[in-house]
Amino acid sequence: MEKQTRESLVKELIQLLEGGNAHVSFEEACADIPLELLNKPADGLPYTIWQLAEHVRIAQWDILEFCNNPVHESPKWPDEYWPSAEDLADQQKWETTLAHIKQDKNQFVELLHDSNRDLFKPFEHGTGQNLFREALLIADHTAYHTGQIILLRRLLHNWS
Repeated sequence: MEKQTRESLVKELIQLLEGGNAHVSFEEACADIPLELLNKPADGLPYTIWQLAEHVRIAQWDILEFCNNPVHESPKWPDEYWPSAEDLADQQKWETTLAHIKQDKNQFVELLHDSNRDLFKPFEHGTGQNLFREALLIADHTAYHTGQIILLRRLLHNWS
């Protein structure tokens, strides 16, 4: 792939991962949430804001590990991709979840910047996945749950 084309593609992927093109970013959706709302479900919804964010963290971490480690074993779906209903967040747990999401996203962006990594070459492990596909997967998954976080904040009267 031509260097300029790769750089342009990586730039677009990073912009997609960081959000804000067609919606608010994950970071904006998770900003300034009162602690008492992190573990509060809205009527009819099976998850809380913290559970959604922790799910994003686990899934993104899994994808990053898959890209870096051919012997990585993913968590069992769906139970190990979500915190248990009894697991509640306090301020430290919330901040740790958000920090890990940011750290893992930054590490994934570093993979994209590595010109020695072919964006489209299937990994030797897996079933045909490549770095480009995994970038789209992280962006798509995070955007989906970002919308859910905003919806939940609206239902809890914490988003205008």
